[in-house]
Amino acid sequence: MKKKLLTIAVSAVMAFSVMTGCGKSEEPTTAVTEAITEEVTTEAATEATTEEATTEAATEATTEKSSASDAAAPNAEDRAGNKIAIPEEVNTIVSMAPSTTRFLIDLGLADKIVAVDTNSYAYIEQLPVGVQQFDMMAPDNEALVALKPDIIFTSGMSSFGGEDVFQPARDAGICVADIPSSNSFNDIIEDLQFIGDAVGESDKAHELIKTFEGTIDEIHAAGSTVTDKKKVLFMISLPSADYPSIYTFGKGTYLDEMITAIGAENVTGDQESWISISEEEAIAMNPDVILTNVDYIEDAVNVIKTSEGWENVNAIKNDEVYYIDATSSNQPNNHVVDAMIEMGKKVYPDQFADFQ
Repeated sequence: MKKKLLTIAVSAVMAFSVMTGCGKSEEPTTAVTEAITEEVTTEAATEATTEEATTEAATEATTEKSSASDAAAPNAEDRAGNKIAIPEEVNTIVSMAPSTTRFLIDLGLADKIVAVDTNSYAYIEQLPVGVQQFDMMAPDNEALVALKPDIIFTSGMSSFGGEDVFQPARDAGICVADIPSSNSFNDIIEDLQFIGDAVGESDKAHELIKTFEGTIDEIHAAGSTVTDKKKVLFMISLPSADYPSIYTFGKGTYLDEMITAIGAENVTGDQESWISISEEEAIAMNPDVILTNVDYIEDAVNVIKTSEGWENVNAIKNDEVYYIDATSSNQPNNHVVDAMIEMGKKVYPDQFADFQ
């Protein structure tokens, strides 16, 4: 049962603090620290429930880059703003984040992946037989260095607590490129182009990004026809005796953008970034729809529907509680549009009837 939250993972989820892979770090909230240390097992929460907005310095470093192509040059910057030297030719890759692993597969580079994090288990069958797996939080650096990868992509969670667990790989001269979890569609786009540029597949990445952007535009168009703006509560975690809070998000997150894009209103959209709220607060918000991507327990939807004290909430009374795919919603890459379409079809079936 314990496919527990690490965000994102992702992400979920989905992640309330962003740490860079080169030793730079941010302070997570106390509640989130507890959630991460006690409930972690998938990137879902790395990408969606354990990530806070990046530091001002990291944000500036990212936005000041002249172009994604420049980021792929030797002595460039990774997405966390760290100086790195990307090899001119990349033939062996290590991916320490499921969101990155999936995009590398989309780029047709599965055969170049020599190792992944253990949370990329969903993609193992698409990778070479015998591909090695490492704990993103505590990798076996001796075994990792022995693979002699040209580049290692990390997610930022690997330096949780301030320690760069990939320092031995850096010391061995391996390029370690950190990609803190995205907070917006624009961040996702820049991440994807950075990855494509870094592995010599700029054109393929650009094509996938064009499709991603086009789908977002189509979703926005459908959402703009909505006249009954429903209030949505998205539950990244369910309250329990150990952790009675509900983890969710406000503005400044790509999940908030997803809800807005389909024409709905995020009930916590007046707050910032990744947050936790009490059951009492959630009930008082009286959402019209409840969405969840919790997959670490069986039948999360039924658990929500039968929770004591929630019977008068509109979403419960009108039977509008839905599960949204955790992988697509928690891992910030081009596949978040899949989760958006799923959300749209469930919240506004008429407006999104033609979407596949």
